[in-house]
Amino acid sequence: MTDTTTATTTRIAAAAGDLTRHVDSARVLTAGPAYDTAVVVWNGAVHIRPAIVVLCESAADVQAAVRIARAHDLPLSVRGGGHDWAGRALREGGVVVDLTRMRQVTITGQSATAQGGATSLDVLTAAGPHGLVAATGSIGSVGITGLTLGGGYGALAGVVGLAADNLLGADIVMADGRTVHADPTHEPELFWALRGGGGNFGIVTALTIRLHPLQTILAGAIAFSWDQATTVLTGLAEVLRTAPDELTAQTGILTGPDGSPAVFVLPTWSGHPDEGAAVIATITALGSPLIAQIGPMPYATMIASNDALIQNGLCYSIRSRNLDALTPTVIATLVAAGANRTSPASMISLHHFHGAASRVPVTDTAFGLRRDHLMVEIIAAWQSTDDDTAHRAWAADLDAALIPDALPGGYPNLIGPDATDQAARAYGPNTARLLIAKTHFDPDGVFTATTLPTLPTLTA
Repeated sequence: MTDTTTATTTRIAAAAGDLTRHVDSARVLTAGPAYDTAVVVWNGAVHIRPAIVVLCESAADVQAAVRIARAHDLPLSVRGGGHDWAGRALREGGVVVDLTRMRQVTITGQSATAQGGATSLDVLTAAGPHGLVAATGSIGSVGITGLTLGGGYGALAGVVGLAADNLLGADIVMADGRTVHADPTHEPELFWALRGGGGNFGIVTALTIRLHPLQTILAGAIAFSWDQATTVLTGLAEVLRTAPDELTAQTGILTGPDGSPAVFVLPTWSGHPDEGAAVIATITALGSPLIAQIGPMPYATMIASNDALIQNGLCYSIRSRNLDALTPTVIATLVAAGANRTSPASMISLHHFHGAASRVPVTDTAFGLRRDHLMVEIIAAWQSTDDDTAHRAWAADLDAALIPDALPGGYPNLIGPDATDQAARAYGPNTARLLIAKTHFDPDGVFTATTLPTLPTLTA
């Protein structure tokens, strides 16, 4: 054992001892079955072994974990929903501040205050009996905090904006262990950075988000056979270009009922049902659907059903690009990639950004792209027994093929740890201000929840 290894082992043991004096020892995990469970994330390709997992139940627990980890010079990570595809909820040899026991949601008027470990479905379940909904992503098990801090594309973006646009305030444990509250009048610069800048400034132990009255939506799935892919996507380009705010349509290339690739459209209509039926009929008429299952339902029901699209334990690698529109070149690229998928579990998902989300001035929040666009999510998925080379290459090749037609940057919540070229352009005119905020609020770079531009970008 080297001197460095011995010193690290000593620091870890000392940190674990200190933590047990502040947190119940049963919630300070360094080995054993509970530890093994705590370091499993949904992406089976992630195999990270932190030194310590602290199962926090209060902001005081979080403060203790931060202060002790820093006192012993151990790296930190934060696990809320734990849905980051790259596994950044965990840190090799580090201290995981695990918020999964902090999931309480309180409804007050037309707002929800959610603890840092609450999922999107936790919030919707609490809001539903009040006839209210929150801006969420498309998957119910995703943590509402991480989603919101990084932006938060979702099926209601056309009418209520991104999840980040609906953040009203947050309680944050900073890198020195202090707790601060950020909202438009308290720490306004931190509040600005939190809305799209990711969890890179502190640990959000609770956030308050705006809710919206909405009893039911018109939603479901429409699927078209692969021989119709180009025709359907060409027609869909016009539908999306002229879509009213009330229609947000997530589009995908997935495996169809017969095992072949298929084009799926998941429309969500949040306006008057009669108007919605007519609008969605235009999508159905783009081809001869294999499936056309559309009907009224609570928003929470639709979000919960989408969890089946992601299989926990499969291995995943994700890339993303932003596109102005479904041009003929883009469609040809997507169709070629869909036909050449290396796994039936792999998929391509196009997230629709328009309406209210596009009307927010770009400098009002840290989120750097406010024009109408499609965010392409490239999801390579494979069994853990497979050689991952071909699957990862499929995602990388499609990513590269889209670059000539892509807008600069990408979606911060999906930019990988090594994709510094995308991170450098993801925040557009907000880059310099965001990096100044990072330097001010976290000068030692303790928090690395999502990929930020590097400091040289500030002076470039």
